[in-house]
Amino acid sequence: MQNKKGFTLIETIVAVTLVAMLASIVSFSHRNSTKKARESVLHHNLAQMRMTLDHYNSDKGHYPESLNVLHDEGYLREIPIDPITKSRDTWEEVFEEDYSDQDSSYEPGVFDIKSGSAEKAIDGTFYHEW
Repeated sequence: MQNKKGFTLIETIVAVTLVAMLASIVSFSHRNSTKKARESVLHHNLAQMRMTLDHYNSDKGHYPESLNVLHDEGYLREIPIDPITKSRDTWEEVFEEDYSDQDSSYEPGVFDIKSGSAEKAIDGTFYHEW
């Protein structure tokens, strides 16, 4: 009787199947962790910009006309990148209510900021609702 070395077809199929399953689990885990990291950066950027808007209002007595004013006047070194859209230009500026009927010189300013992304977060909410 000859001693044959090697794997049977069944053993090879089982090994390839196990490797494929592990690869798909790792891929899903990596994709999720990358998304979680971007969401964490988005939370941080929103908190920092909202705090900066409040500081500007506290110093000047009104909110800025745009986010660019925060940069131009030295409140921000640069407008942060939205980590979801990967752009500085997609932030949605939320303006105050218009009180022009009380004071004709009043210009509503940016009092809040939101992501410009229409995608859903891991928790099922939309980024532009944060």
